[in-house]
Amino acid sequence: MKDATIVCLANNYFFDPTSKHHIMRELAKTNDVLWINWHASRRPSVNRRDLRSILEKLGQFRRGTIRVQDRLWVMTPLVLPLPSSALARKLNRWLVGLQARWRLRRLSPRRQVWSFTADVGPLLGAFAEDVVVYYCVDEFAAFSGYDAETTRRLDRELCEAADLVITTSRPLFESKRPFNPRTVYMPHGVQHSPFAQALNPDFPVAEDLKTLDGPVVGYYGLVHDWQDLDLLAEISRRRPEWSIVLIGPIQADVNRFRSVANLHFLGRRPHERLPHYSRGFDVAVIPHKVNELTVNMNPIKLREYLAAGLPVVSSPLPEVRAYEPEVRV
Repeated sequence: MKDATIVCLANNYFFDPTSKHHIMRELAKTNDVLWINWHASRRPSVNRRDLRSILEKLGQFRRGTIRVQDRLWVMTPLVLPLPSSALARKLNRWLVGLQARWRLRRLSPRRQVWSFTADVGPLLGAFAEDVVVYYCVDEFAAFSGYDAETTRRLDRELCEAADLVITTSRPLFESKRPFNPRTVYMPHGVQHSPFAQALNPDFPVAEDLKTLDGPVVGYYGLVHDWQDLDLLAEISRRRPEWSIVLIGPIQADVNRFRSVANLHFLGRRPHERLPHYSRGFDVAVIPHKVNELTVNMNPIKLREYLAAGLPVVSSPLPEVRAYEPEVRV
């Protein structure tokens, strides 16, 4: 592909990088990419975290379209986060199309839409696109707080409308293929060289790991309701000489675990610092619960752990089992 215009519909560009960031940054080397921060998949709740998120989105909207790479722009549109409302979906189509139009006028009319979320089918056609790619990384209907029935219906409609459906796990491939014969399985890769720095004995360990006692069992990623925190707390209590460390934004209630002395919630750290934490881990873990959401996952962190030379212990997720016996399930 060269000199095409790609409209990327995905969640917040300013989150820690995932597959969508890697792919869009690569495509932006030879194409123009307009990344639209889509934030209407879930109706907000009345809590502090959602209020902060609303204020953050409004701040991004006020900043306008931001150029983050030579040929990559990020736009946060003003939309109504009411995914169950057919009227809101129609209004959002008009709003997003209107807000994107001025940027798209300056770019090539050969346009593709790449969606990394399931519920944007109502937006198709608003960008005068020639091609639609649905890059499916999760079973979105299984996320807590989502309208499962509406999300499943919109997911199916997007599968049927897409010219290509890319799935990152075999369970996703099997569930999406009946809706579109042009469905492929493409597992995640990894940015190997940054994490492979942790293989060097002289590579510095993150400062906040140096003072911890005993073997360090580490995890990085979102701390959310799909992690089995009760399991980690029980391991911590049974092995008080170990230090169990979780690095990442905390989006679950962890207050009842604060009293476990050797279970450490360090919060978010910059993605580029994760190799320094990998250097300080003795073992890395993927401590996910086993449910509809997680069995469809293909954790990028698995490859990052392995690139850093770490032994890995994981819950029995299908995509992780493919790595046995190198990974202990």
